[in-house]
Amino acid sequence: MKNPNQKTVNELGKILMIDDDEDVLLAAKMLLKKYNYHVIIEKNPNKIPFLLNNDSYDVILLDMNFSKDTTSGKEGFEWLGQIKERDPQAVVIMITAFGDVEMAVRALKEGATDFILKPWQNEKLIATISTAIKLKKSYNEVDKLRKAKQLLEEQISQPFRDIIGTSAAMQEVYTLIDKVAKTDANVLILGENGTGKELIARAIHQKSLRHDASFVSVDMGAITETLFESELFGHKKGAFTDAREDRAGRFEIANGGTLFLDEIGNLSMSLQSKLLSALQSRKVTRVGSNQSADVDIRLICATNMPLLQMVGEGRFRQDLLYRINTVEIHIPPLSERVDDIPMLANHFLAYYSRRYHKDVATIGGEAMTKLKKYAWPGNVRELQHAIERAVIMADSSTLQESDFLFSRKTTEHPGTDTLNLDEVEKAAVVKALQLHNGNISKAADELGLTRASLYRRMEKYGV
Repeated sequence: MKNPNQKTVNELGKILMIDDDEDVLLAAKMLLKKYNYHVIIEKNPNKIPFLLNNDSYDVILLDMNFSKDTTSGKEGFEWLGQIKERDPQAVVIMITAFGDVEMAVRALKEGATDFILKPWQNEKLIATISTAIKLKKSYNEVDKLRKAKQLLEEQISQPFRDIIGTSAAMQEVYTLIDKVAKTDANVLILGENGTGKELIARAIHQKSLRHDASFVSVDMGAITETLFESELFGHKKGAFTDAREDRAGRFEIANGGTLFLDEIGNLSMSLQSKLLSALQSRKVTRVGSNQSADVDIRLICATNMPLLQMVGEGRFRQDLLYRINTVEIHIPPLSERVDDIPMLANHFLAYYSRRYHKDVATIGGEAMTKLKKYAWPGNVRELQHAIERAVIMADSSTLQESDFLFSRKTTEHPGTDTLNLDEVEKAAVVKALQLHNGNISKAADELGLTRASLYRRMEKYGV
């Protein structure tokens, strides 16, 4: 029976031992098993690449001589070089039956962590392995901190992290955020492009019990079919042509924190199946490996697409929808929160005035009226870009009505000519394409949309 006071295998570590002497391998495995180490033994060094591609190890014990009557250590050095090339942070202990000081020094210079002689003293072997595992754990902690620091820097670099708005429509959103944040319930955020869905997701994370852990954002619309598994689940070095090093996927990086999957409605049915499998099992397997890892994440998804309608059309899995929408939060378009426009506009004005070192302090009354009457098909993102352009081009300290150039058909809110939102949106798409001579990228930027979103609208309206 296992001693309840013993540490787990995960705590003690996993050891790979490569030696052509089967008796040595068995003796070492029996000894290390007494200390509850998990040991994998292998006689053939040619299997090292396969073993490294399919699993990870805290310590590698590597014999220096594999050919009979060979004492040069040449083979050991060659395999040490290959291991360190695959994983520069691999912890390798070299083993030899010959007490060659020069060989020991060379092994350390070429990346080995330590050096032990055969026959070894059991206490010496256990002490050496224990020290090596502590070193490996420190490497892992440093790597984890580095990734967390990188994500934090990316988050801080974003100019608008706070949600702005006091309208009744936004108050309802705030209420939902407060209710759901302290739970681990999956959240689906619905809203048009440019409404600030990621800001809502970040607000939920910051108010959650996971706020000290990572917030990892993934644009599902930007991930290709071929890179989907690598991006989300990670890969082992050599798993495919460009896999030059081991890489953790977004699920692993978000472990303990929040994973935000934006534009989830863009996933193909095959990718939806792979995502659903990971969400159900809470396990991921890196590409090129057969070793799965547990992940603990809080899931938030977002889309501007009608998922329920897509389920009926067979374009979105019903079981995946049930999995991701425990709670739904609908973000109102800017046209439904006109009262928030002055606050948003002044916020962006202050930011871009500082950024571009412009003495632009106010927005004139007529200009603000124009902003409030405009339909804003691109929502807050379009307003942000409009203020940025106006600040750059401004010749005075006050922005005037003439500083904002909008299409005549979309200058006012629906009500003058039509109340049909589809007609207003179609007109905006057509106008943007005309203004930019059919250039999709420029038209999408003008509307505050992604290229994929603009293509979907062009298909919808037959443009």
